[in-house]
Amino acid sequence: MNKKDIADIKKQFKVNNDLLKIQDIFNVYIMKESSDIYHHQSTPFEMLEQEQKELFMANFKKVLTGQLDQKLFELKFQRDIENSSQLILHQGMLTNDTAEWKEQMLKLVEKMLKDKQYEMDTVITFIHGEYLKPTRRSNDEADESSRDRVYSNSFILCSINRTLDPKKELLFDYVEKEFKYHFVVDPVINLKAPMGGFLFPSFTDNAANVNRVLYSAGKPYELDYHFIEEVLNAEEAMTAEDDKIVFEEIVKDVAGGQINTSTLANVYDEINRVVEENEEPDAPKLDYRDVEKVLKSSGIQDVDQEKVESAFKKVIDDEKYELKATSILPKYASKSIKIKTKVADIKVSPQDLRYVRQLHLDGKLCLMIEVEENTVIEGFEMIPEVLFKQAEDVE
Repeated sequence: MNKKDIADIKKQFKVNNDLLKIQDIFNVYIMKESSDIYHHQSTPFEMLEQEQKELFMANFKKVLTGQLDQKLFELKFQRDIENSSQLILHQGMLTNDTAEWKEQMLKLVEKMLKDKQYEMDTVITFIHGEYLKPTRRSNDEADESSRDRVYSNSFILCSINRTLDPKKELLFDYVEKEFKYHFVVDPVINLKAPMGGFLFPSFTDNAANVNRVLYSAGKPYELDYHFIEEVLNAEEAMTAEDDKIVFEEIVKDVAGGQINTSTLANVYDEINRVVEENEEPDAPKLDYRDVEKVLKSSGIQDVDQEKVESAFKKVIDDEKYELKATSILPKYASKSIKIKTKVADIKVSPQDLRYVRQLHLDGKLCLMIEVEENTVIEGFEMIPEVLFKQAEDVE
């Protein structure tokens, strides 16, 4: 799935939308002390009150909110797994029988509770729905309405939410004219900040892919690997941050551990060019051959295919691994690169990195920034200083 695919589905989660049909909503309440199911309940979604529908719709949107490879991850299911979650989800998605739907979802809940202790009482919510998307007209003169033909895909969405402790409050009773202690016993379900969830199957350009699932983490880069591997039975995810670290280590290995700012700026220029020239909706990926081209074009010496392939194998133990170009490229037009020193912290954009130099001056290590005009600090214009003097002629 790409950003557009996710956005297309996410925007459908609103009440009274005829393109989104949710058959059932199934809530399971988990006790923190015992990790036991305290209660579960399946209800036709249309039977909920309007306010309840709005709360849940906002919650489902939260599950689908975030950047790919940071908070949202399209994962492949592992193969040859006993009691596979892929099969459980597929059977649950295809059934129209409520009892069978509940049975399949409870199998997933059992996996969630195995070897897992929740810190707070937790509510796991499943919905079983159908996502409709009108086909585009072939031309403006077509008589057929765009809604006469639609893509139709069934799906299951799961949202995991913690409960909040009830508030203890002091109230004033206007009638009795007295202060009263107020304590609500019932816990509050925090639907505003899901702990995680998933969408099955994944969708690419209106086509469902039952071999993949869209996993949603509670916070960016904070993945629940137990949930990914043991509950979803999916392959381990690589975050954008992971890709960035892998790329940095590969470049260090190939370049000998050190690189100057001008060359690094060239590397980012080359990657940005790859991103801009990409015509596909998905982010372009770089294998060891592509990385070799980038490094050679950037001016790094003694680069060859064998050296880069060896670096891939050494760093990630997979010479065929592909890096997402957008993950390894800092935000190109913003000051996304941070340079930290003992004296000051500096932020520059990748394209302006070439104007920063590290050099030795009078035996001291210095950072030099090339500027186009005099610098103003606290309202004072700095006077340019001459660091090098012409040597006097020796008589």
